[in-house]
Amino acid sequence: MVKSKVYGCSVEVTIGVIGGKWKSVVLYHLTKERVIRFGELRRLLPNVTAQMLTSQLRELEADGVVHRKVYPQVPPKVEYSLTPFGNSLAPIIRAMASWGESYASDKRKRISLVPK
Repeated sequence: MVKSKVYGCSVEVTIGVIGGKWKSVVLYHLTKERVIRFGELRRLLPNVTAQMLTSQLRELEADGVVHRKVYPQVPPKVEYSLTPFGNSLAPIIRAMASWGESYASDKRKRISLVPK
């Protein structure tokens, strides 16, 4: 029997899907690249372990946000992309990126972003 989740408000639902240290960053890169292989995600997120990245991608896939395509070859080739439902998060992720850039640009915050 599968237990259903109960949330207090809709923001809690959103955070439940995109929350976590790496999910929103993965989504950010997928909104920019459209299709990314696992190895490329590892390069884009050098501070995440392979196990954590796999876990976050599986959760995003289970929530219907990310599509995982496996090619039947050796070595295995796996690509990730946003589902149409996942694409509906793009404006939210872009707004988060914009807010982060504004916040980081405030010199009093002592925050720096890696140059693009």
